[in-house]
Amino acid sequence: MMKKILLLLFPVICLFLLSLAKSDSNTIATGKQPQIAVDNKNTVRVAYGEADDIFCVISTNGGVSFSKPLLVAHVKDMHLGMARGPQIASSASCTVITAMDKAGAIHWFRLNHATGNWATLGTVNDLRGSAPEGLMSIAADKADNFYAVWLDTRTGGNNQVYFASLKPGASAWGKNIIAYRSPDGHVCECCKPNIAVKGGEVAIMFRNWLMGSRDLYVARSVNGGKTFGAAEKLGLSTWKLNACTMDGGGILLGDKDAVYTTWQRKGDVYFARPGQPEIFIAKGRNCDIAGTGDNVAVTYQSNDTVRVVSLKNKKTTSIDKGAFLQSSVLANNKTLCVWEQAGVVKFRLL
Repeated sequence: MMKKILLLLFPVICLFLLSLAKSDSNTIATGKQPQIAVDNKNTVRVAYGEADDIFCVISTNGGVSFSKPLLVAHVKDMHLGMARGPQIASSASCTVITAMDKAGAIHWFRLNHATGNWATLGTVNDLRGSAPEGLMSIAADKADNFYAVWLDTRTGGNNQVYFASLKPGASAWGKNIIAYRSPDGHVCECCKPNIAVKGGEVAIMFRNWLMGSRDLYVARSVNGGKTFGAAEKLGLSTWKLNACTMDGGGILLGDKDAVYTTWQRKGDVYFARPGQPEIFIAKGRNCDIAGTGDNVAVTYQSNDTVRVVSLKNKKTTSIDKGAFLQSSVLANNKTLCVWEQAGVVKFRLL
């Protein structure tokens, strides 16, 4: 009799243990491609897309819980998936979200922190239709300056790296400039360029296309993006590849303007600083980097599992099943992780 009872209870016990194992991972809502932004007051916002709609949720308790999703805007034929989707950055008094449509327009929206109202304010690219690939990133400093980098086809019909900035209180982005033009005709067309900002320094990272190699390069500006220096290749080895990698990596500006990057080559995730050899992290893809001080971590996807690696102690944490993991180290020194899993946006606080 006891044996029969145990057999009946076994599936229930297994489900209970499984729920315990996942109790520290929570669902925000249905959606894809979440991105994190933290403002000067440590309010956390996560933007994501669902079909042609942009949503945003807010946490005022350090990522422990989030508000109900707020519909920010509807963008017809919005790019969404494979590192394409709404981008978000926050500063002192406002938050900006950008989203790209398949016709090549980069739409932007601004939240006034004081009023809580979102405004639709036009496009970032001053040549409408110049960004059909749908790959871009944005960042902000602490003084309401915002910066954008994206792939743009206006120069010769091929993708090059373009840049623009938004001044505090301005209702339009500044003149678009070419930050890098490949001497081989184009940069990698399928990898998201990335951007990091600290004070007056701006660093952009992109996957290049030179002599058949698709390696990562960094270009830096010390004057808020008015001009960029020569692009510098990352890592000592190269990747000869006649195919799209769909993997742009991540970049971070650390103490004393140190540039930290992570990226994937041949299925291996690396950490690298300009001018130094790359350091192998793990087998994987879709990597990114976040952190402050000595609390810096690399996120990546290994098969169907997303993971975080601390660069300080090399500890690896398996987060959950899913893809496109993003993270942010918060003021309480905890790490907020967001990712997509089977059509829903998940979050976990480490």
